[in-house]
Amino acid sequence: MTVNGVRAGRSPVSGTAAAGAALLLGVVVAVSLGVYAGAHEPARRSLFTLGFSGTLPMKAWLTTIALLFVVVQLVTALWMWGRLPGAGSAPGFVAPLHRWSGTTAFVLTLPVAFHCIWSLGFAHDDSRVLIHSLLGCAFYGAYATKMLGLRLRGLPGWALPVFGSMVLVSLVGLWLTASLWFFTQSGIPHV
Repeated sequence: MTVNGVRAGRSPVSGTAAAGAALLLGVVVAVSLGVYAGAHEPARRSLFTLGFSGTLPMKAWLTTIALLFVVVQLVTALWMWGRLPGAGSAPGFVAPLHRWSGTTAFVLTLPVAFHCIWSLGFAHDDSRVLIHSLLGCAFYGAYATKMLGLRLRGLPGWALPVFGSMVLVSLVGLWLTASLWFFTQSGIPHV
């Protein structure tokens, strides 16, 4: 017998427990990536550059473009939640734009992450590189948390905005510790 969609004799999972489960999955993903990247013997070479002059320009530009798509994510999320000042209600195209901008940002990060893990491993040569390695793991953990959070029912109202913010903050940190560093070292037009 079911009552309100829950089988009799079973209590529904609380929203806080569901948010905790999503966060726990994110931690598992982040730690797993870090452990693998630390244990893996770095190849110290690139497999592909996707038409860029080298691996570093490819990673810097793909991360920069991904960051722009994440800014679209932020604006569309604020619009959908009614928090974009002066914008009014979000029209129908905003939700698909939000989904596709997030998907595009994620896909753009995959060759970057692959090269970071396969070619460089979990680096900790200096504080910038260590922070970048930690943020790389955190980004994928945050992304896993957000994706699971989207599918869980009964999450507290704070959960999805916090999960999305974790993705945004970690990607901004990645960009600051690698792409910005690269552009200031070699010059922005470098392709």
